[in-house]
Amino acid sequence: MTIGILSTGVYLPSSIMTGNEIAEKAGLPLEIVESKMGIKKKTVPGPEDHTCAMGIRAARKAMEKAGIDPKEIDVIIYVGEEHKEYPLWTAGIKLQEEIGAYHAWAFDVSLRCGTTIMAMKLAKSLLEMDPAIKTVLLAGGYRNSDFIDYKNERTRFMFNLAAGGGAMILQKNLKKNTVLETAIITDGSFSEDVIVPVGGTKEPLTEKSLHRYKLDVTDPEGMKKRLEQKSMDHFLKVVRESVYKSGYEEKDISYVAMLHMKRSAHAYVLKELGLSEEQSIYLEEYGHIGQFDQILSLEVAEKRGKLKNGDLVVLVSAGIGYAWGATAIVWGNS
Repeated sequence: MTIGILSTGVYLPSSIMTGNEIAEKAGLPLEIVESKMGIKKKTVPGPEDHTCAMGIRAARKAMEKAGIDPKEIDVIIYVGEEHKEYPLWTAGIKLQEEIGAYHAWAFDVSLRCGTTIMAMKLAKSLLEMDPAIKTVLLAGGYRNSDFIDYKNERTRFMFNLAAGGGAMILQKNLKKNTVLETAIITDGSFSEDVIVPVGGTKEPLTEKSLHRYKLDVTDPEGMKKRLEQKSMDHFLKVVRESVYKSGYEEKDISYVAMLHMKRSAHAYVLKELGLSEEQSIYLEEYGHIGQFDQILSLEVAEKRGKLKNGDLVVLVSAGIGYAWGATAIVWGNS
């Protein structure tokens, strides 16, 4: 049985923040923002760009591209963020209603910026094990940039957080863009390093604590020492493991759809995998749209003619917590 990607969809807000604006807000030299952080500009949400709403727009694009009736969708997995229109809300059910997928059932999953990779593995398992499930839609939105305080130096590595929505339709017995194997690593020793310190049960949100309702890093120096090399090692490990489990070798990789991170880290991963800059896209014109960077990278690569029939493509991401994940795909028709 093969599981393939029928189509993808991306929604990007029309509003942007330039590298110069970030530099001014953060009191940083423009050179640091554009060259080191790798942000020339990034998308930011407009007045109507709510989290689930952006996922709905992306899902509609994916369905239109595929020419699929929403009633053909059997399951919807919402792969957006906890930060959405309302707290304590299952966004996938709202998305199901809005796109008219009346024969589907829906639920939400979360692994921060690793959610799409994890959900692809989950969707593949559902499609393989349940004969009643033939088509699965992954969709959601992201705007965690709302939680960034540009005056907080501890969160500087997250100044690239942007906004947008993404969607992917997976289908059983589809001989196109075949989804192979996934590798995931999670490491709970970093689980409380990057948090929003108030608004949960430990410290409920109050009028006095409202100014702290932003992302923060509890031990920036300690986290940097513990994470820096481990993160790169785990990036490479999940890529290689997904490829090997799929029956391929590292030298077979044609393209890597990688999340946006600092320029030197992006270059390091490519170098260690023996790949050129042409075999990936650095998302310096978009920023980091969370778990949708891989879908965006695929769409941009396809438009630029970087993907050929039979190419081995690897999607790779990481999420605070920390989690690393990669999925191998054989692009095109088989």
